[in-house]
Amino acid sequence: MHRRRFLAATGAAALVPMAARAVTPDGTFMVDSRVLGGQRRINIALPPGYAGSKRRYPVLYLLDGGAVQEDFPKITDIVAEAVSAGLAAPMIVVGIEGVDRKHDLTHPATFAKDRELLPTSGGSATYRRFLVDELQPWVGARYRTSGRGGLIGESLAGLFVVETFLREPRAFDAYLAASPSLWWDDQSLSREASSLLAKGKFGGRRLYLSIGDEGTTMQEGVDRVVTALRTKPSRGLVWRYDPMPQEHHATIYDPSARAGLAWLFPQR
Repeated sequence: MHRRRFLAATGAAALVPMAARAVTPDGTFMVDSRVLGGQRRINIALPPGYAGSKRRYPVLYLLDGGAVQEDFPKITDIVAEAVSAGLAAPMIVVGIEGVDRKHDLTHPATFAKDRELLPTSGGSATYRRFLVDELQPWVGARYRTSGRGGLIGESLAGLFVVETFLREPRAFDAYLAASPSLWWDDQSLSREASSLLAKGKFGGRRLYLSIGDEGTTMQEGVDRVVTALRTKPSRGLVWRYDPMPQEHHATIYDPSARAGLAWLFPQR
């Protein structure tokens, strides 16, 4: 099943807080962001039958969502396959193309060696404001959305997903993090997981977390988050941990997306 199962986004832009112009006829837009101080390329895939229905759809926000060198084609294919097989609900996929992912997807580091490793790091809070305060309203004004949204990412993007889930759980309804880079900043985010779970509002949220054969440091971070989820259960939170030791960093995303999206957005 290929992306042709999705209909291209068409039509005039609605009046929304941000300006946007279509740069190709297949649902790709350059969207202005006051928060980021520039434009970001956004790719849109609509589910089959969108144009001929009045139905409202959940929205999957895909980090590293470029159409050429990133994951938009792969994830839209996986979504199309799952929808066609009756495993996942039809959804709108919004791919946010990366610019400086080492900056946008990481929280500020206090660990000197990590600051040296990724010298442009530390922009996750600003990037989150772009997604929540600008991109979500733009999508909601332009498309028939159900009000339910999910966030998906792998590696550094998975780190961002876990951070958003822990620090701002109301930003999205569903979260999928595949092999998140919880090694970042000497595993500082995982060390905060217990306290963040204790004070956050997680009712109605769903989290799918996976990891492949990633080595000790990444596994320790994921283990710490899973332990916090088990020992600090939050009322109304539904979560699933899906370790895949047979997978590696280069192979973990596809099986995680297939299993996770069907679980997060089941076809009813």
